[in-house]
Amino acid sequence: MEFIVEKIGMSRTVDVPSVPVTLLKVVDTKVCEVREDGKALVAYNSSKKLNKSIEGQQAKYGVSKEFNKFMTISVAEGTEAGDLNAAALAEAAVVKTSLTTKGRGFQGGMKRHGFAGGPASHGHRFGRRVGSIGMCEWPGRVQPGQKMPGQYGNTKTTVKNDVISFDAENGVLVLKGSIPGANGSRGLVRIVK
Repeated sequence: MEFIVEKIGMSRTVDVPSVPVTLLKVVDTKVCEVREDGKALVAYNSSKKLNKSIEGQQAKYGVSKEFNKFMTISVAEGTEAGDLNAAALAEAAVVKTSLTTKGRGFQGGMKRHGFAGGPASHGHRFGRRVGSIGMCEWPGRVQPGQKMPGQYGNTKTTVKNDVISFDAENGVLVLKGSIPGANGSRGLVRIVK
């Protein structure tokens, strides 16, 4: 069973020893239709975008104007059209969270892969460069998967976290540890057990 969440930020518990936690807000979601394979088409609020195709979907499923984004997620058996009930998160012990990591643009090998670099003095010409990348006479080429400079971040990442608590009234899920992504970014939470 999956839920759409928005990352609020990080905090910590007040007991001793304190535990670092991440706060996630469960986004209000309406179930439009449930398919036979256990997945459902849902609508949720995302920005002010509105066009004829979105208005057609809203008219077809009878959802209000603020629910302007549609997505397919996994739902529990017996789920019907209407508001998606997040009560299952209260009994969850472990969840998997999928969010997009912060994009850092085009980065060099030292920042992207943790290379050590060369010495910092005595007239060297190494600096922060990658160094040699190829092989000798055999195979005489650069192997696939060689760690090199390139796009760093802005990728979908999934992590597993323990559930500390769930505030059903405000829809705030508290997970142990950190979660990738910037504050305000949206992703999915899936109940593991």
